[in-house]
Amino acid sequence: MTPAAHQDPTAFYTAGYSLEDHERSLKMGRWRAIGARSKAAHAVELCARAGLSPARVVEIGCGDGALLAALSEQWAAATFDGFELSAPAIEIARSRAIPRVERLEAYDGARVPVEDSAYDLAILSHVVEHIPDPAPVLAEAARVARFVLVEVPLEHNRSGRRPAKQAISASIGHLHAFDRAAVKALVGGAGLRVIGELADPLARDHHAFFAETPKARAAATAKWAVRAAAHRVRPTTAEQLFTVHYAVLAQAA
Repeated sequence: MTPAAHQDPTAFYTAGYSLEDHERSLKMGRWRAIGARSKAAHAVELCARAGLSPARVVEIGCGDGALLAALSEQWAAATFDGFELSAPAIEIARSRAIPRVERLEAYDGARVPVEDSAYDLAILSHVVEHIPDPAPVLAEAARVARFVLVEVPLEHNRSGRRPAKQAISASIGHLHAFDRAAVKALVGGAGLRVIGELADPLARDHHAFFAETPKARAAATAKWAVRAAAHRVRPTTAEQLFTVHYAVLAQAA
């Protein structure tokens, strides 16, 4: 039996990227690719707002390289490194042959093996909610890069408090349920100042991905339409009701 994420994070995420069911493994790869497209769009938008064109980028917790692949298409002049707890995930990332990636390495989850200020931008995308104590990892990101981008799901809401939702979050290794204030406090505690933020209720393909029947797909489409409209009209109220993805760009205070 695989240990829970808080008991042995390396074993938990190694198992997640070592699925024996080939079809299941392919499906999860497609799921991560869909998420990577939205995460890359968020990173590009926040950096553009800040006038930042990063030349050297590191993703801490890069998984199978899906986000690095998406970013390499968006930032054609940048080079990339990725570090990850799971060695099988790194092997998948290497097999992608992502353009302009220089280092893809499994690491200990504590210290990124580079010198101070080695990068323009460090990315922690859907990582800190998985870490028992995320503060040291954020501080490490701030050590190695001038700017830090953090993205998380905001799950401190009515939907996130449902037992079924909590069970799903636990099964994928979520150890924290954040709201905007908690994310900003965490970032500030690492000596960083938020200079940009955005929230996204996500596109229809995200909500409908696991829907297997016409009825389920129709329900997922309706769910997407209601959430997108609610977030557009009253974003603060919407975030109190259901989960959105939230990204912040920060720099040294």
